[in-house]
Amino acid sequence: MNYAILVSVALFWMFAWFMNTRLAMLSPANPVVARAVNLFIPVLFGITLIVIWEGLARGLHIPQVLLPAPSSIWARITSSTGILWADFYQTFMKAVLAGFTLGCGSGFVVAIIVDRVPFLRRGLLPIGNLVAALPVVGIAPIMVMWFGFDWPSKAAVVVVMTFFPMLVNTVAGLAASSSMERDLMRTYASDYWQTLFKLRLPAAMPFIFNALKINSTLALIGAIVAEFFGTPIVGMGFRISTEVGRMNIDMVWAEIFVAALAGSISYGLIALLERAVTFWHPSYRA
Repeated sequence: MNYAILVSVALFWMFAWFMNTRLAMLSPANPVVARAVNLFIPVLFGITLIVIWEGLARGLHIPQVLLPAPSSIWARITSSTGILWADFYQTFMKAVLAGFTLGCGSGFVVAIIVDRVPFLRRGLLPIGNLVAALPVVGIAPIMVMWFGFDWPSKAAVVVVMTFFPMLVNTVAGLAASSSMERDLMRTYASDYWQTLFKLRLPAAMPFIFNALKINSTLALIGAIVAEFFGTPIVGMGFRISTEVGRMNIDMVWAEIFVAALAGSISYGLIALLERAVTFWHPSYRA
């Protein structure tokens, strides 16, 4: 046990805790400074976690097979960029994007139809809630049998996982406009489609973007888990399951880092698009 490293980690943790506490108490009048402070607080918190992780892994001499240090994981990332890119391209660029687009798009279209046909609203939505609760480990083997071992079977799993959250949220969003607003549209002699595009869809945008943000993480999780049940010799899920068997835990953490980075970036891009589309929403008003 290296006590010097452990003491250094403890001192850094106390310093970071003090700094974050002080920064959280600030209320700058300048919006640029306030935004910079709000950005620096999570950055400092994340750096603190990494330093503590590194210090504990090296100070306590934790074996690599249990918990590799962040420096070891970063060394594996920099030395395996070709493998990581191939896995990312197979899983994210093919399965996740295709499944996300098809699942969210079809869920949105079906939600419009369900809103138009009351019978479907009563018959399809309860089935949707049931299917949405199905575990991905039960769906994935079936999709592999139906669509083969390549990325289409993983995209099919993503479609199933993303279809019903989009359906349920869009239907709820279409019902978000008040009866007074709909009555006002009728007094203007607006038909169903004019009311839909000028009132109900704009009011449903927060619900739709909520489904998109939820599905951005569900899609990646579903594709990775689906690759555990059969895939070509490439893919993030394949690499994780294979490297665990080889006890190369640093490579597993490298794949986890790439997956987390891809999921965070996709979530952030959708959040930025949401802010641009729903700028009128009270939550975005200064």
